[in-house]
This record gives sequence, structure tokens and C-alpha cells, in this order.
Amino acid sequence: MKSTDYLVKSMSKDGKFRAYAVNATQLVEKAHEIHDTWSASSAALGRTLVGTLLLATAGLEGEAGMTVKIQGNGPVGYIVADGTAKGTVKGYMGNPHVNLPANAKGKIDVAGAVGKKGTLSVTKMAPGDKTPYTGEVNLVSGELGDDFTYYLAQSEQIPSAVGLSVFVNPDDSIKVAGGFMIQVLPGASDEEITKLEKTLKGLPLVSEMLRDGDTPEDILKKIFGDQLKILDTMPVRYECDCSKQRFARALESISTADLKKLIDEDHHAETVCQFCGKKYEFSEEELQLIYDKKVADAEADKEIAEKEKQNKDQKK
Repeated sequence: MKSTDYLVKSMSKDGKFRAYAVNATQLVEKAHEIHDTWSASSAALGRTLVGTLLLATAGLEGEAGMTVKIQGNGPVGYIVADGTAKGTVKGYMGNPHVNLPANAKGKIDVAGAVGKKGTLSVTKMAPGDKTPYTGEVNLVSGELGDDFTYYLAQSEQIPSAVGLSVFVNPDDSIKVAGGFMIQVLPGASDEEITKLEKTLKGLPLVSEMLRDGDTPEDILKKIFGDQLKILDTMPVRYECDCSKQRFARALESISTADLKKLIDEDHHAETVCQFCGKKYEFSEEELQLIYDKKVADAEADKEIAEKEKQNKDQKK
């Protein structure tokens, strides 16, 4: 099936607003299939994935990555999503099996699933950057669109509006998923901002527009009319970049005592990727190689430290 998932980057012709819109239906459906999410969990994870996509494609460049973590007091527990500037995203959550009664508006109760108390944090990581930047805010509604909006205003000082929407079928599969993000740029007047706010209040839900056949361009045109300037379109997808080598490095990070225990008692190790569910097996021989390397590295570090100490003593 040809992917319908793509993101549009645009700007108002007067240069006062930057706008993004995305159809992410297939990638959210893939997340549902991987994690076997139930309706409320599907909506919460889906909105997080879409919000992460919008933030990452707007705020990152090149090989940089972003991790969004939501920790609420609702039954889904935590939600983690990783996004890139290239339009890829992946995620997982504490409890994928949450199904709640509809809220007062007859919609999926995302706020009830996520919780109204907790935090949303965003960590940006550039290749080779040893001190990644993390911004964190308290949740303001648990609906997530409002929470991403609040994060942008508080942590990045960018007045914004974020709309996130996931429509879940009765069998828990994803009918549509998508979102938009509007950012106010320098030069926009209070009157222009008020006019935009009024337009957004009258806008149907993103899921309604997508179910009606609207494209990301159509959604943006409903907001800006003929004042819209399309800058770029890009495909988006759910993609996990896990590998056995990456899990081997993770095994290297555990203590030599725990590694020895795995070798002597379990004689193997099985690791599972939280993002995609893929399993990686490590045999006793492979674990022994990791253990031997860890011991050798520790010995080498010890020798270097001793030599440095001797040099310092000699200088004295």
C-alpha cells in the first residue's frame, strides 16, 4: 500500500506565521500493531508520536535527534517517543492496554489515560554532543496538544498552537491520525494573532478533516486561505534503528558481576527492543567476549591511571 503519510512545511505569505501539518495515519497504525495498543493507549501514543514529529522536523537539523517523555498520573503511565529531522519517529509506553469510557464530548478520554498531573520533557541530541539540552514543563491538560503548546511557549519561548488527533476504529486499529503546529514569528501583531486564534477555534478536529479526505495542504489552507506559502513536503514514517551491536554496547555497560552471572547461570541473554519488539539473542560465547573486553578495558584504564599518578609523583 502506498504511504499517505507526509508532512508539509509552510509559512504565511507575510512571513508572520510558520505552519506545519502532517498525515501520520500509517505510522500510528504501525505503532498500534507493534505494541498492541487499545483505544485510549492508541490515541495517547499516537498523539505523542505526531507531536514529536512536528517538534523534530521544525526544531532539528541534519542528524540531530529528539526524545519526548510524558510522565502522567493516568493508567498509561509513561510515554516515550524519539523523532528526527528526517521525519522518522518511534515510541513506546508503560501500559498499552488502556480502554476508557468516552469523555464528556463523546471522544476518547486521552486526558484520563495520560493523567492531568505530571511532566512533559524534551531532550535534543546532536551527534557528538555530550551535554544534550532538556526542557521540561508540567502537564496542563493531559490532552497533549495543549501540553506541547505549553512546552513551546514556556521552554522555547515560541508562541504556538498545536493540534493533535487520532481516530481509533472499534477494533482498535487507526482510522486516521495527524496534526498541525502553528508558530508565531516576530512581527505578528496582536490583532493578527487574535484573528488566527479565532480561526483555529472554528477549525474541525484534524481527525475529522482527514476522514473527510483533506490533505495536510488542505488543513493549512483552511487556516491561512490564499495567504499560504508551501515551503516543503516530506515523507514521515515509523522507523526503529535498533541493532544487535547497539544492544551489545548496552550489555557492556552493566557490571562485570552481572555479566558473569548471565554467563555462569543463564548461559545466554535475550534482549528486546522496546520501540519495535525485535529480539536479539546473545550466546554464552558472545557474552564471554563482551565480558573479556570489559575486563581488559578496566585493566587498561587502571594501568593508565597508575602511570598518570606516577608521573604526578615524579613531578613533585
